[in-house]
Amino acid sequence: MLPYSIREGIANFRRAKFAVFASTSAMSVALVLVGLFALVTFEAQNVSSWLRDRVGEVEVFVDEDASTRQAEALHTRLKTIPAVASTTFISREEAQTIFAEEFGEGAEIYDDGPFLPASVRLRLKTSYIHTDSISQMAGQIQSFDYVDDVVFDQALLARVQQNVRLVSLAGLVLGAIVILAAIFLVGNTIRLTIYARRLLIRTMKLVGATDAFIRRPFLVEGVLQGLIAGTVASGIVWGLYRLMLEELPDLAISYVVPHAELILVGGLIVGGILLGWVGSFFAVRRFIKSVDIH
Repeated sequence: MLPYSIREGIANFRRAKFAVFASTSAMSVALVLVGLFALVTFEAQNVSSWLRDRVGEVEVFVDEDASTRQAEALHTRLKTIPAVASTTFISREEAQTIFAEEFGEGAEIYDDGPFLPASVRLRLKTSYIHTDSISQMAGQIQSFDYVDDVVFDQALLARVQQNVRLVSLAGLVLGAIVILAAIFLVGNTIRLTIYARRLLIRTMKLVGATDAFIRRPFLVEGVLQGLIAGTVASGIVWGLYRLMLEELPDLAISYVVPHAELILVGGLIVGGILLGWVGSFFAVRRFIKSVDIH
């Protein structure tokens, strides 16, 4: 029973070349759209993570009266905070150098000696980069010995968090629209290709074939079309992604999700198979029920 369905499903590629080409092309276009949207979503998450990491930095200024040993002790203590991913100690001399680079022309008037305090720059773990968490941590650090001040851009962090939520919501809405449009496009195309073979379905019903028996070759055909469409779409999306990386290597989506490239390619192929199966299943079921054998 299954070998017959497979043979017939493959044979339908030869019998209705144009219909197969039309439905496979429609699925390929739909999957490319879905793949590009997924790629944009990964990149949006990449940029959001980068912004949160930069905005989530906390600067702890060391008391001017603290000795070098006391400053190092404070640095060691800050490393033990669970929210801290990494730390950078900036001495007074390094602080003055950074100031001169950023201030530019006119910075030489401050060359009489180090005038900025030493500090420790904290880079936080992503899960802790929230205004409430950082505010609570800043209050805790403020009570440490040899701490003069704790600084972070709370207003900017709040704006970044708000924008990330808006981008995520917009992504969900657009994603739903793209997926629904893809299903509609593929569904209609497959429905037309099966409608073109309505006489074959009617003939099979006249000779007593069951609905399940009639449906199987069409499902095999849909799965094969989906496999081809998914492979083509993944190749196109992968090629566009590699071209983008040649110009912007920092936008690699693997920074956000490990093995994201393989997940994207595999997802498009599996999505194509599912799209072909589901589209064929509902389209052929509708026509099997609508065919009148009397």
